[in-house]
This record gives sequence, C-alpha cells and structure tokens, in this order.
Amino acid sequence: MLVYKILTAPEWAEFEETGEFDGSPADLDDGFIHLSTGAQAPGTAAKHFAGQGGLVLAAINEDVLFDGLRWEVSRGGDLFPHLYRKLFLEDVSWVKLLRLGENGAHVFPNEVTA
Repeated sequence: MLVYKILTAPEWAEFEETGEFDGSPADLDDGFIHLSTGAQAPGTAAKHFAGQGGLVLAAINEDVLFDGLRWEVSRGGDLFPHLYRKLFLEDVSWVKLLRLGENGAHVFPNEVTA
C-alpha cells in the first residue's frame, strides 16, 4: 500500500538535494513524520495546506518503511501512518505536483483517491 507525504516546494527541493527528510516543522514538533493514506490525503491538504500552491505529493510504499512506520489514532479517530525515522529519497516511489482546482481545493491524481 502507498502512503503519502505532502511537502512544500522548498521542503522538496532540500529533500532532493540532501536525499533525506527529517520532517516539516509540525513533524519535528510532534517527533514523527506525518503521512496519510490516499483516502486521508485530501483532508490533510484541506486542513494543513488550504489554498497553498507549490505543493508536492510524494508516494511511499509502506513496505520500505519497515518498523519505522506506526499506525496511530489521529484526526477523527482514524489510524494514520506516522514515520519514526528520517524519510530517504530512495523510499519515495513517485512524486507529483499538487495543483489547485478552480474551487481552491487541491487536485489529487486519480490513483491516490481511487
């Protein structure tokens, strides 16, 4: 199964340059990297990145995260994937830009929300 991380353009640029990602400021505050399932990703974008352009969606196969990945109760009582280690560039299966639709909501690739 794929899990997803939404990054800002500067975060993605630094991630590409260094090959590792310690997390966003919110991740660092919480002590883990916040990830989402395909079903959760649009809600995450709406809550934390509303109206923000220049975002990148990184897809990660959960199998490559091994024991660093934990499923924990979060927003609305749902289980969310949380990563308790750095994310490495080789962990990422693919990346796509998240564009804003006419209504101001982020438009996700079909394979994410299907």
